[in-house]
Amino acid sequence: MTSTSLPDSLIATLPGSSYTDPQIFAQEQEHIFETMWFCVARASELAKPGAFRTVDVGRESILVTRARDNSIRAYFNVCRHRGAKLCTEETGEVKRAFQCPYHAWTYDLNGKLVAAPNLTKMPDVGRTEYGLVSVAVREWLGYVWVCLAENPPSFEEDVMGAVVERLGDVASIERYDIDNLSVGKRIVYDVKANWKLIIENFMECYHCATIHPELTEVLPEFADGYAAQYYVGHGAEFGEEVRGFTVDGSEGLDRIPGVSDDQDRRYYAITVKPQVFINLVPDHVIFHRMYPVAVDRTIVECDWLYLPHVVESGKDVSRSVELFDRVNRQDFDACERTQPGMSSRMYAKGGVLVPSEHHIGAFHDWVGERLGGRS
Repeated sequence: MTSTSLPDSLIATLPGSSYTDPQIFAQEQEHIFETMWFCVARASELAKPGAFRTVDVGRESILVTRARDNSIRAYFNVCRHRGAKLCTEETGEVKRAFQCPYHAWTYDLNGKLVAAPNLTKMPDVGRTEYGLVSVAVREWLGYVWVCLAENPPSFEEDVMGAVVERLGDVASIERYDIDNLSVGKRIVYDVKANWKLIIENFMECYHCATIHPELTEVLPEFADGYAAQYYVGHGAEFGEEVRGFTVDGSEGLDRIPGVSDDQDRRYYAITVKPQVFINLVPDHVIFHRMYPVAVDRTIVECDWLYLPHVVESGKDVSRSVELFDRVNRQDFDACERTQPGMSSRMYAKGGVLVPSEHHIGAFHDWVGERLGGRS
């Protein structure tokens, strides 16, 4: 079936090969993940100088650390000598410097080459010139974002602009004071599905009545199939009898003080392409980061963020965590059920989107544009 033969109420999806072809995934790594702002860590994880985290961004391993001046730095996790991976641990802490385990070339927290065997006999080797290669870094919403591009795109337009596009302005998200919230729970999911299937699922609610009984109890309008982010500035309203964004609709935790009255008892969802989902409710924020690792596998790291005193006092956050943990598992199960179908000859030309999913078509167009018409 081609798009020209479809009735007006249906539009075509991407072809199945977009979700299964390793070459297309490699193009996405090069032209999307390695050129855009990519969220890699919660800044509070890098609490003091020398704390670090390594993360794969596209095809590259990136080392993120906090320098002596308390700034966040990011480097390609590659020794300048013979290309060995500098840090093999996912997280850790060094006292003063990073030392390559192969030939002991050593770099300070600012990336400068400070030591190497017989380095004094090589006076023509520039300590900065042969230092670690840095990567552009920004901090926003308490998270660290990096961009591997030589000339990074505007963070204000691409990242903050995605929030404006969804909520209408930046002030609406700043009221949640996400920078100063604390991680009450983190769950890491290993999803055997293409990253685009996960984004498409998050963007629509046509499936909500089918697979999200707990969510539609709390947010009744979702049962009608229209996702909250379909409308600019709209937040899905809690059900009349619902007291909090919890698995059983019971009372939530302390409301974030800056949340305005018109944001109270509402849920907002934001997609920041290519790999961040932000969910806002009055007493907490749910922040997803996707790490696409293969054409059919995606790691999703999800943080539940609360007011600091809620976390420090040991208050029970399990009912709010359980609600979206169930939603996540229901969604990821659906994505994993869909992934094998992408290889079917029946899906070679793709499927269709109903009217409440038509906005996903804009995402497909965006992917195609990023790949230069390659998708």
